[in-house]
Amino acid sequence: MRHEAMEGNTIKTILIIDDEAQIRELLSIYLKNYGFATYEAGNGVDALAVFSNVQIDLVIADIMMPMMDGYELLKKMRHISEVPFLFLSAKSDDMDKIIGLQLGADDYVGKPFNPIEVVSRVQALFRRMDVFSKGEKQSHEIIQIGDVMLDLVSCKLYKNGQQKEVTSYEFKILSLLMKHAGRVFTKASIYEHVWGQEYIGDENLIMVYISKLREKIEDNPRKPVYLITIRGLGYRFEKK
Repeated sequence: MRHEAMEGNTIKTILIIDDEAQIRELLSIYLKNYGFATYEAGNGVDALAVFSNVQIDLVIADIMMPMMDGYELLKKMRHISEVPFLFLSAKSDDMDKIIGLQLGADDYVGKPFNPIEVVSRVQALFRRMDVFSKGEKQSHEIIQIGDVMLDLVSCKLYKNGQQKEVTSYEFKILSLLMKHAGRVFTKASIYEHVWGQEYIGDENLIMVYISKLREKIEDNPRKPVYLITIRGLGYRFEKK
C-alpha cells in the first residue's frame, strides 16, 4: 500500500546519506512507499553536491562516514539552511547525541533501527514544521523582556538589538518560555509542547538547548538572569 506524503501538490524530498548502500536502499524503499521522493549519497561530500542542486526538504544522515562525517556535514548545511536533519548512528553514547543536537540536528535514531520508526520520525518532523509555519502566519507579535526580543513573524531573536542565530527548536523553546514568563516548565512539559510527543525521559536533551540559549541571551551564561533553573522542577523565563 502506498501512502501519500504531500503538502498541497508538493511531494516532500528527502536526502538519505549513509556509506552503507543497503541502508540507503532500505530507507528509500520505505520512504517512497509513504509518498516521499528520495535522493541518496554515500558520503558528506557527495551529499553537499546533491543538496546544492536539488530542493531538499529533510536530511537523514549517518554520523560515521568517509571523507566527511555527519557532524561536519551538519555544520556546513546549517550555514545555508535550516532544513530538518535526522541523525542515524550506531554510536550509543549520549554525548554523541548531545553533540548532534548542539550542532542543530532535529532528531536522532540509533542503529539498528526499524525503518517504520524512521518514517514515523520523518512524518513527525514535517507535522511539527507545518504547525509551526501555520502559527507564524497567524501571529503578529513581538515579545520583548529586558534586552531580549523575539519576533514571532520572522522567527528571529535579538539581544541588545543584535540578531542572534537560533535553530528552529531553540526558537520554539524560547518562545514558549517568554510567552509564559514567570511560569515554571518542567523538562517534560517543554518537550511535549515543542516536540509534540510524549516525554521520553531524556533530560540531557532539554539541558543542551537551555545551555545554548543562555549563551545567546545571557551576559554571563554561568549566572543567568533570564533563563532560570528551578531545582527539582524545571525552568522559567524571568519577568523584568
